[in-house]
Amino acid sequence: MDQYIVSARKYRPSTFETVVGQQSITSTLKNAIKDNHLAQAFLFTGTRGVGKTTTARILAKTINCFNRSEDIEACNECDSCVSFNEGQSLNIFELDAASNNSVDDIRNLIDQVRMAPQIGTHKVYIIDEVHMLSANAFNAFLKTLEEPPPHAIFILATTEKHKIIPTILSRCQIFDFNRIRLIDIVNHLSSIAKKEGVTADEQVYHIIAEKADGSLRDALSMFDQQVSFSGKELRFEDVIKNLNILDYDYYFKIVDSLKDGDIPSSLLIFNEIVLKGFEGHQFIYGMSAHLRNLMVCKAPKTIELLEVSENVKKRYQLQAAEANKEFLLEGIEILTQADYRYKSSQNKRLLVELSLMQLASINSEASEKKKPEIIA
Repeated sequence: MDQYIVSARKYRPSTFETVVGQQSITSTLKNAIKDNHLAQAFLFTGTRGVGKTTTARILAKTINCFNRSEDIEACNECDSCVSFNEGQSLNIFELDAASNNSVDDIRNLIDQVRMAPQIGTHKVYIIDEVHMLSANAFNAFLKTLEEPPPHAIFILATTEKHKIIPTILSRCQIFDFNRIRLIDIVNHLSSIAKKEGVTADEQVYHIIAEKADGSLRDALSMFDQQVSFSGKELRFEDVIKNLNILDYDYYFKIVDSLKDGDIPSSLLIFNEIVLKGFEGHQFIYGMSAHLRNLMVCKAPKTIELLEVSENVKKRYQLQAAEANKEFLLEGIEILTQADYRYKSSQNKRLLVELSLMQLASINSEASEKKKPEIIA
């Protein structure tokens, strides 16, 4: 029986070209290698799952490759690349600062730095979650980071740049990794699904990408979870159920009721949502996002800010055309206040229901204000 490998590892990028959503960073690193302008210390920072450690490993492998291609990619065939791919490279060291954060751990690292590489030109030290180093460990590391031997390159990775002391930051070339765009995650999931023989509606990839919130690793983990749950055919209904996501339909239906001033219908729809196991706070957050998306659809220039599938985008455009700006703006304000008060509220359901009543009353109140005064 073949050993199962999760998609995040199985399809982990192995070249700069295959890194998803970080083209400006990979291009800069390739040019630095090409022109021999490599810094001796890099800091890769960004949220989880955006490719910091993966890019660090690709950079380390490419630096020591003996037969780099014309577009500055590792050959994956020379002795250095083969030993790296097999996890046996003597030139690349990885340290997890979350569990190796003491002065002694850094001293051991410094002792290794002094030794020149036996194969290749550089020794590369990748320190993950570097913000977890203790203050004394940072201080012990400073001198080596400032004046490393010519063969040593340090790549520090962190999700919390603000926790790193300024003296370390000033010695590094800093690369800020972007949150991966929704469309890039959707395209990547689609390509992996084809390789794995998985069929799914485009809306499935969009809903996974939205839930991943810019993290490709999270998206791949959720994709694997759905395949385990549904098999080779992923259905939208199964995905939203398994990921505990509220269907778009509920938001479209409740907005139709609210803009028509139909309080009973809106309360019944919310009750149905509660019976499905969704919390009021989750509903408020989703409702705020829905009204924001409708506001975005009000102007043709801003429609591109809407990161949903084409079918859902058309539904947003149709509903946005029927909803006036005053309703949307005031509705977002009401929901923002509800979000702020939710945690401290003693009767959370009542808070949400009162907010819905206020939303349903916006248009009717506006109509009352517009009525001309009758002069006796």
